[in-house]
Amino acid sequence: MGMLQEFKSFAVKGNVIDLAVGVIIGGAFGKIVDSVVSDLIMPLVGSVVGKLDFSNLFLVLGSVPTGVPQTLDALKKAGVPVFAYGSFITVAVNFAILAFIIFLMVKQINRLKREAPEEPAAPTVIPEDILLLREIRDSLKK
Repeated sequence: MGMLQEFKSFAVKGNVIDLAVGVIIGGAFGKIVDSVVSDLIMPLVGSVVGKLDFSNLFLVLGSVPTGVPQTLDALKKAGVPVFAYGSFITVAVNFAILAFIIFLMVKQINRLKREAPEEPAAPTVIPEDILLLREIRDSLKK
């Protein structure tokens, strides 16, 4: 029973719960950023620079059976070994954009933290009995 109690104590610690929430939110945030990159940013980059499609850049490392089209999907389905460096370039570009977006977010959050005015300390309220004792002390000094 001791191990079960120890596990329960570990599992409900704040750090473990915070980590679980962070992983879940991170997964959802990753999907949002992936959509921003693939649906919003890459079409803009493609329209400015020209049609950029790295996904079909590859080198065939084996013999291609007759009748198989020279596309990455068709070659992979046919079991032909391919060096798909275009997919890597696409993932690297997505990572760079994601890293830059996160950098901007962290920079903004840090700026907001610095700008947030510190709350002035609330004036301490001195209890009435202390005030009365101070008055008596001061009158005795005279």
